Amino acid sequence: MEKDKISVTSDNIFPIIKKFLYSDQEVFLRELVSNATDAILKLKTIAKLGKIEESIDDLKIKVKIDKKNKTIHVIDNGIGMTKKEVEKYINQIAFSGAEEFIQKYQEKNSTSSIIGHFGLGFYSSFMIASKVVIYTQSYKKDSLSIFWSCEGTPTFRMKEVEKRDRGTEIILFLNEESREFLEYNRILKLLQKYCKFMPIIIYLSSTEKEKEISINRTTPAWKKNPTLLRDKDYLDFYHELYPNQLENALFWIHLNIDHPFCLTGILYFPKIESKIDFQRDRIHLYQNQVYITDNLEGVVPDFLSLLKGIIDSPDIPLNVSRSHLQSDTSVKNISKYITRKVSDKLDSMFRKDRENFQKKWEYIKIIVEYGMISTKKFFEKAKKFFIFSTINGIFFTLEEFKEKIKNFQKNKDGKIIFLYTSDKEKQYSYIKDAEDRSYEVLFLNSPLTVHLIQKLEMDYPDISFVRIDSDPIDKLIHKEEKHFSELSEKEKEDLKNIINTHLMKEYKFSVKLENLSKKDSPFLIIVPEFLRRMREMNTLGRKIVEDDKFYQLIINTNHLLIKKILKEPKEENKRILVQEAFNLTLLSKNLLQGKNLTLFISKKLEDLTK
Repeated sequence: MEKDKISVTSDNIFPIIKKFLYSDQEVFLRELVSNATDAILKLKTIAKLGKIEESIDDLKIKVKIDKKNKTIHVIDNGIGMTKKEVEKYINQIAFSGAEEFIQKYQEKNSTSSIIGHFGLGFYSSFMIASKVVIYTQSYKKDSLSIFWSCEGTPTFRMKEVEKRDRGTEIILFLNEESREFLEYNRILKLLQKYCKFMPIIIYLSSTEKEKEISINRTTPAWKKNPTLLRDKDYLDFYHELYPNQLENALFWIHLNIDHPFCLTGILYFPKIESKIDFQRDRIHLYQNQVYITDNLEGVVPDFLSLLKGIIDSPDIPLNVSRSHLQSDTSVKNISKYITRKVSDKLDSMFRKDRENFQKKWEYIKIIVEYGMISTKKFFEKAKKFFIFSTINGIFFTLEEFKEKIKNFQKNKDGKIIFLYTSDKEKQYSYIKDAEDRSYEVLFLNSPLTVHLIQKLEMDYPDISFVRIDSDPIDKLIHKEEKHFSELSEKEKEDLKNIINTHLMKEYKFSVKLENLSKKDSPFLIIVPEFLRRMREMNTLGRKIVEDDKFYQLIINTNHLLIKKILKEPKEENKRILVQEAFNLTLLSKNLLQGKNLTLFISKKLEDLTK
């Protein structure tokens, strides 16, 4: 019987494992089953090379729960270990920079998860076990079986024992705090979470249950040749990944590349309404069919967080900080590859079947918008297939729409004006004014609209996006016909005084006189484009609180009602006329609320009874 110390330069490795990995202790099972999988895959490789004589059929992994003895067993019939290999892979903790790791986590007192990030593997067992035992038998016929035991200190016991079957059995004697892992359903859920698609069949059994069940599907859809998969196969796999998703994915991209990095996977485009949900049902990251995380921040562009599916790559390093991850060459290349595949797929759909692309557009446009705003390469490709819908449901690319309106929708500076509305109901009166003049109006209702149009205006300096209610229509589009005020300067000054006296004590709108057509309304309430954009950019994702200071009251000096107000000799009648017209204008903007709305309705009902 040998008795010695594990080769690690610091004696306090076990307290650090227990303390700093506690929040992520469930991944011990992933690590042990992953090691068992590696052992079997190595055996298969050796067999292919003809270096083993015995039959290697029925390769499998078994996870057994023994509630009575408070143990969990992880058993494989893989390559096994010799005495020298146990000394190398177990006694010398197999992760790089042990001393640096210990120093780092002692100093920073970090509680973040690092299992799987520093290659601790087998030693994650000690997060939940007070004692760990290994029985192992190498495939090499002349080697003896080895017993190894450790009770969570740098001291271990190791000896040769009676010959066993090929492979390795790890027995975890659970500590008092971790008895939850003796529950069958707890282990079942962990295996389904981390090991559902591992390449070697895994069985789960318990001393309390008679039946042994298989856990995983060894050849998931993303590992298969795309030519062998039908639409139904992809959709079935989508619902297997996300059982709570009631609707089908719209379409998908099958990823498969082995140079200059290895990556497989399937990305699904779900139906996304005009909102951004970053949390639910995210993309899963796997390494060699082992589930790692659904947090891909730093691995793929942010806009892909709106997609669903799986990315499987052994070339994504997990032992570095997020800042280092973003600068890693492999990760950069993977990110570029995925971005290109997404843009190529969308471009192909647009060119080959535009009608079908337009039908799906409402559900995917926010993904495209997010990608255009956040990723330069994607923007360059996407601006060719990004489509705008008019209020009548007709679709145009930017270049197509620009060509359609370039001769008659320009401002005083000669820029082509892309008029748009964000709410067809609330902005109906403004839309009607534009339609009366035969102008085209786009419908842009995304929370990302303001960011996207800023970017497009920078790329196309000859165009300008203007929301339909940001100014009187004849101020937005340049017209040869000019309207001159019929009011004298004194009348204009009197008009301002009337408005300020009777209206602006309660409302803090800025007031501006405009020489508009007699057909236009006497009052208009607008939010100038620049102010509204600034407000929307600063409140992305939050409801905009209405604030008087953003509104501007436009007074049409040429309207007949304005002249009537000025000619009215009685001050009280002036006040009534101004207030009534203003209330109607507020009502049209959904700004007449609370007490003022109640008073307005009461007054109207009173007038009806006279």
